[in-house]
Amino acid sequence: MAATLVTNIKQLVGVRKENKLLRGRELSELNSIENAFLVIEDGMIASFGEMKDLQSSTRSIQNSIDASGQFVLPCWCDSHTHLVFAASREEEFIDKLKGMSYAEIAAKGGGILNSAKKLNAASEDELFNAAWKRLEEVSRLGTGAIEIKSGYGLSVEGELKMLRVIKKLKERSDLSIKATFLGAHTYPLEYKDDHQGYIDCIIHEMLPVIDKEKLADYIDVFCEKGFFSVEETEIICKAGMSYDLRPKIHANQLSMSGGVMVGASLNALSVDHLELMSDAAIKTLAHSDTIGTLLPTSAFFFRTQYPPARELINYDCAIALASDYNPGSSPSGNMNLVVAISCIQMKMLPEEVINAATINGAYAMELEKQTGSITIGKRADIIFTKQIPSLAYLPYSFGTNLIDKVMINGKLC
Repeated sequence: MAATLVTNIKQLVGVRKENKLLRGRELSELNSIENAFLVIEDGMIASFGEMKDLQSSTRSIQNSIDASGQFVLPCWCDSHTHLVFAASREEEFIDKLKGMSYAEIAAKGGGILNSAKKLNAASEDELFNAAWKRLEEVSRLGTGAIEIKSGYGLSVEGELKMLRVIKKLKERSDLSIKATFLGAHTYPLEYKDDHQGYIDCIIHEMLPVIDKEKLADYIDVFCEKGFFSVEETEIICKAGMSYDLRPKIHANQLSMSGGVMVGASLNALSVDHLELMSDAAIKTLAHSDTIGTLLPTSAFFFRTQYPPARELINYDCAIALASDYNPGSSPSGNMNLVVAISCIQMKMLPEEVINAATINGAYAMELEKQTGSITIGKRADIIFTKQIPSLAYLPYSFGTNLIDKVMINGKLC
């Protein structure tokens, strides 16, 4: 691949010599270089620095990009999505506007079970083609690494179909992709009164095939009242761990579910959502190696309480930001909107949200050695903004697409 030189960068953002998961106040430390250059070779970051130190004669440059007036930063690392689904659910959106609750919508066949019905009726090719279009869309909006969950199959055939689609996306896309098995998303209707029967199906019928075909990197459970209890969550996660699938848990979205506590006890990679947090849950997270992944566009869409980002930061928690892209509660994979809402509604600083959505998001997918910062030897996954006056303008001007172009693994999208 030809070498590319990017010159006259107004500000090169997210520069790091070494990887470090950022906790608490460290999230506000965002290293940058003004009036910078960046050299990309073979899809990787080869060098960078101030323009005055550029010695172009020492390198053979085939391509050049003038980034005058532009900010250049690492691509977004979206560590929680449900990007593979068969159909949208805007009819439920109307039901919500008319005052129906989540429980009422679910009772008439809506919610996760609605998505499961549509997914099981779709072919693998149909699911792949729809997911590919969504993947291309989010990449143009700046996402360079993404986690994708199953969970709309809720049957052996459906879950495996989803995971095979994700595997195919991994093989064909330039994005860094991680797959998570979320068979424990809810109980299928046929197991409504037989929870142990479905748990046995997950453990004895799904997991062995997933392991044999290497279909997942992680295992996830929706730990919530009315879904999977703490005890059930622990059983399922430990079963996944026996196949080297590290847990990533849906926790504390609708109630104080205990998901944070069980996640920390299992050394889960992340506990995600965290809309409802007690002091005990925050302290538990702070004293663990588990990352708290916040999903503000889900709270925005549901009009529920936002995660207590400032409290989490003050207690020195490690937090990441992700989109929760799914058809029911966050039908958007736009990480720029996630970043803006995190500032506007959760009072995070621009530097904090960028770190949480890049390097910490990379850590939440165990991709920190490959992406998430401007570091020599990492993939050239890079966002070029349009000409903007300051970094704070990104979340400030939330209604405008400020992405000029995106580079994934050294190639412009």
